[in-house]
Amino acid sequence: MTEELITCDLTCPSSPSATEGTSFKPVGMDGEQPIFSVLKEQGGEAGADTDASTSPAATTTTDTESGFFSGESELCVEHESELDWFCATEQKLICSHCAIVGSCHGHTVTPLATRVTAVRNQLVDVCEKIQLQALRIEKFIDQTLTAKEQKLQTTANSAREQILAQVSAAREALEEEEQRLLEEVQREEERVEQCLLTQRAHWSQALASLSQTRSGLVHMLTHTPDTQLAASVQEISERVEEAEGVGDPCDTDQLNLNPGCSDSKLLRGLWATAVLLGPNAYGSPYLKFDERTVSPLLSLSDDFCTLTFLHKKPRQSPPYDPARFDCWPNALGSLSLSSGTHSWVMDVGQSAAFKVGVCYASLERKGSGNEARLGNNRQSWVLSHYDGDYSFCHAGKNVPLQVVRRPQKIGLLLDWPSQTLMFYEPDSSAVLYSVTQQFKAPLVPACAVTDRSITILH
Repeated sequence: MTEELITCDLTCPSSPSATEGTSFKPVGMDGEQPIFSVLKEQGGEAGADTDASTSPAATTTTDTESGFFSGESELCVEHESELDWFCATEQKLICSHCAIVGSCHGHTVTPLATRVTAVRNQLVDVCEKIQLQALRIEKFIDQTLTAKEQKLQTTANSAREQILAQVSAAREALEEEEQRLLEEVQREEERVEQCLLTQRAHWSQALASLSQTRSGLVHMLTHTPDTQLAASVQEISERVEEAEGVGDPCDTDQLNLNPGCSDSKLLRGLWATAVLLGPNAYGSPYLKFDERTVSPLLSLSDDFCTLTFLHKKPRQSPPYDPARFDCWPNALGSLSLSSGTHSWVMDVGQSAAFKVGVCYASLERKGSGNEARLGNNRQSWVLSHYDGDYSFCHAGKNVPLQVVRRPQKIGLLLDWPSQTLMFYEPDSSAVLYSVTQQFKAPLVPACAVTDRSITILH
C-alpha cells in the first residue's frame, strides 16, 4: 500500500494522465482564489485549524503549513509523508496519501510546485499592475496636474478680464441709457410744465375776461334804467357772445407726463431677466386651475395643473356652477393677484391652439359672446397662438407678434406696482410682448385651449 502511494506521488506531477484512476484533480489558478485570499488563507484558515484541534501535533502542522513559501520540507502529521500537494478545496498543504485515501479524497488538488508557481505568477501580475498604476499616477501628477496648475492662473485671469469687460460694457450701456432716459424725462417734464403754464395763463386771462364781462352785465342789470336796459339788447348780446367764445377747459393727455418717456427695452429686459432667473421664476406652488371655472369642453388633471381639450363633449355635463365657463374652453387660476410681482410658466409645447394671460375675476362666464371670450373684451389680456401665428389680444384687438421659434414654454410676469404684464420665453428669457395697463381690480391667471393640453409648471 505504501509503495503504491509513493508511485502515485512520483507520477502525478508529471502529466495529467498519471492521475487517471486516482482522486487527484489538478487545476490551474482559474479555479483557485486570488493571491490576497491565498495569503489570508495561509494565516487565517491555518489558525482556524489550530483552534479546532487541541493536540500538539495539530499545532505543529498548522505552523509548518503557514510557511510553505520558505521551501522547507515538511511532513504530514497523519501519514508522515512530504507535504508536496495543495488542496484547493480546503486551502491547505497535504501529502499524496491525504489526497488518495485521506481527508482530502475527491477534493481538487494540485502539486505544490505548480501551486507555488501560479501564486508567484499572480504576484508578479499584481505587482506589474500596481507598477503600471503607479506610473500612471506619477504621470498624472507630473504632467497633467502640473500643466493644470500652470494653466489655472492664466485661465482665471482671462475669466476675470472677461467678467470685468462684460460688466464694464453693461455698466457703460446702462449709464448711457440712464442719461438718455433722464434727459427724456426732463424734456417731457419741461414740455408739460410749459403746457401747464400756457394753459394757466390762457385760462387765467379767460377767467378775468369772464369776470369783467359778468361784472359789467351785473352792473347793467342793477344800475341801468328799464328804458335804457330795453334798448341795450345789442350790447348784451355782444357781451354774451364774447363770454361764450371763451369756451370750457378740457383736460388732455398733453397735460400729463408721457409714461413712454421712461420706457426702456434694455432696462425692462434686465429687470425681467433678474426676476425670471431668480428662485421664484416659476411662481407660487399653490397656483393651480380653479376646478369650478373649468369649461365642460376641457378635462382637468388630478393635480389641477393640466387642461386637456375634449374633442367630444362629455355625455354628462358637470353640475351647474356660476363660476364655470359654459361655452368657451376657458379656465381660470386659483390665485388672485393684486400686489407685488408674480410670475408663472405654462408648458404649451403640445398645443397648437391656446391662450394664456390674465383677466378680472368679474369676467363673464356664461354664453358664447365676446364678453366671455378671452382677449375679446376689456377685462382680459392674453397671448394667443392659433394656426401657427402668435398675437397679443385685448378688447378685441390683435397685435401680431414676431416669434423666431415656437416656444415650448411661455412665462408670464405681472408687476403690480408698475402695472406691467409681460409674456416671455423662459428658455431664452426673450420678451415676447409687454403691456402697461392701469388695472382697476385684482387679476387671475386665465387660459384657453382647443388643441391637446397645456400645463402650469412648478
